[in-house]
This record gives sequence, structure tokens and C-alpha cells, in this order.
Amino acid sequence: MQTKNGVTLLLHGENDTLIWGMTNAERGRRLVEKLQGNISGSLWINLAYVFDPQWISYVHDNPGSVLTIGGVPILAHLRNEIEAEELAAKRIPTDARVMEYRDGPRIHNHALRKLETPFARELTPATVKDIERQSYFGAYKGVTDILTKYLWPELALILTRFAARIGMTPNMVTGIGAIGCIAATFLFYYGYFWSGMAAGFVFMVLDTVDGKLARCTITSSFWGNIFDHGLDLVHPPFWWVAWAIGLGAVGLALPEDQLRLALIVILGGYVLQRIIEGIFIRAFGQHIHVWRPMDSWFRLITARRNPNMVLLFVSMVFGRPDIGLIAVAWWTLISLAVHLVQLMQAWLVKMRGGQIVSWLEQEQG
Repeated sequence: MQTKNGVTLLLHGENDTLIWGMTNAERGRRLVEKLQGNISGSLWINLAYVFDPQWISYVHDNPGSVLTIGGVPILAHLRNEIEAEELAAKRIPTDARVMEYRDGPRIHNHALRKLETPFARELTPATVKDIERQSYFGAYKGVTDILTKYLWPELALILTRFAARIGMTPNMVTGIGAIGCIAATFLFYYGYFWSGMAAGFVFMVLDTVDGKLARCTITSSFWGNIFDHGLDLVHPPFWWVAWAIGLGAVGLALPEDQLRLALIVILGGYVLQRIIEGIFIRAFGQHIHVWRPMDSWFRLITARRNPNMVLLFVSMVFGRPDIGLIAVAWWTLISLAVHLVQLMQAWLVKMRGGQIVSWLEQEQG
């Protein structure tokens, strides 16, 4: 079949087993339609198997590649009709670049910041639940914050499965999460910190779900990304200001000078950290968090929304949300200093003729 982006998709066999609420044929079509750039030849998919989207991107970029499992071809980038006929006859083209999955070939996923062997498995009713689990965790960033990485992956998996089963779109999930985000802001403003944290928790979990749903169901979109990432980028300062104002409602208002300084540090530090991250990407072509193992580790705890919420949660356990805000200010200042050091170290390496290469890419090599 000819897809919307002009790529010829050849589907081999049949498979009625649904994955994430869709047939494997529909999943293959969506995967191919998400490909960008020029492509020659055709993409061939064995419907008896299912694989991580990263594989189709990799094969797309390498004409003549064939991915196999136990010698059985499951995905190929064909350059001519002869190769298509050979695969249809269960023969691998003689000059194909064969990648045997069981040999563990590894691919650097730039979007998710990790080096891995993406999953590929036979799709049957008995394996589909486990495959969905692999697909879900395969959509997780290798470098992210501590809560997203360790606290709620299992909960988000359940919600992602539920959303896929009932036909929810990622934008619907983002919309529900946005309601929780706005509710948290107002609750913080009026000093209802525990209720606000509960609403914020719902938003933070759904912030994971919408992205995983988009990747697992192959339904990401330009405007969906704008909606999701725009909300992520804009809302944290409103939460911190609302929290600061809410302190007065519970009789724990900080002195005016101290409050002003704390907010300047938190808001200014947040903006400056983002600017530094942008400068690093522009100057060195990669995220600041994937340069060295230490940089990836620090991403777990750097002063972003989720780690800051951990500080505020601990302060609430002890009944001192005012100290929590001060702790966020200090941690923001420390994180900003670390980011500045990272940036300066990278510039020094470049000035001395060195290259800034992600430790993930170095591991791949």
C-alpha cells in the first residue's frame, strides 16, 4: 500500500491480535506515516511480529537493512522488487545488511536519550500483554527526573492501557491533566497545600501518560507536542508563586524581603536553567543531561518541577511549607550553579579541540 508520505508499505501475512487497541497492520501503517525525510524503495513488515518504533526509524535510515529473529525476517527496507520477491519466498536478499535481534544490536535513541536494544517479538494473544509492557517502558526516557523514573511508572502503565482501550487520544489526557494543573495552582494560592499536591500529583502522572499513550499508539502530533510541552514549560512558576502567596493564608508568610528574594531565585533560576540547556543544545548538538554519566544522574534531582515537589512534600510532612519554599530556592540556586559549571566545562573541552559526545554514543561505539 502507498502511505500518505509516499512510502510504499508491504505487509506480509495476517494477524488479528490487537496491541494497544489496534491491529498490527494499522500499527505498521501509523509507524510508516510518522517517518520523515526522503526514502527510496519499500518498507516490508512481517505481521506475525511486532517491534519498537525505533527499529523502523533505523531501518528507514539504512536502505537494504533486514531485521531478523532467529533468522526469520520481520522488518526490511527493500530497494527493488527482486528483494520483495525474495522475502515473500522467505529468503533474505543476498546483499542485505542483516541484523539478528538475538545478537543484541544496540541503537542510540536520541529522542528518549538512551542506548538500547529496542524490543522485537512475535505477537500472539499470549504475548500481547507482555509486549505492551515492553512497548510502554521502551517509550520511557533514559534520562529523566526521579519521580517519573521510579515512583509512578506502574500506575502510568495501567492508565495508559485504560486510555488506549477506551480510545482516548493523548490530547484528551493532556486536557484532563491541565485541569489538575490549574486546580493545583488555585489550591496552593489559598493555602490548601495537601489538596493542591493531590491535584498536582494527578497532573504529573497524566503528564507521563499522555506522552506514553502518544508513543505507544503512534498518535503523536505537532499540536499535541506544543500543548503538552508548552504546559510543562509554563506552569511551574505559577505553582511556586501560588505556594508563596498561600503561606499567608495558613499564617506562615515569609518576611517580605525574604519572600521576594526566594521568588527571584526560584523563578530566575528556573528561566536561566532552561536558557543554559538551550545554549548547550545549540552549541553542542545534544542535551546537557546526556553528556556524561554524572550529568544524566544529576537530571534525576535537578531543580525541575518534580524534584521541587519532593522538597515541598517533605516540608508538609513536618508542617512547614514555608521552609519548603526556602529549600526550593536554595536547591534552584545550587542546580543553576551546577548547570553553569557543566556549560563552562563543555566550552573548555571544545576550546581545547575536544568533542562533546554523549556518553551513550560513546558506549554505542
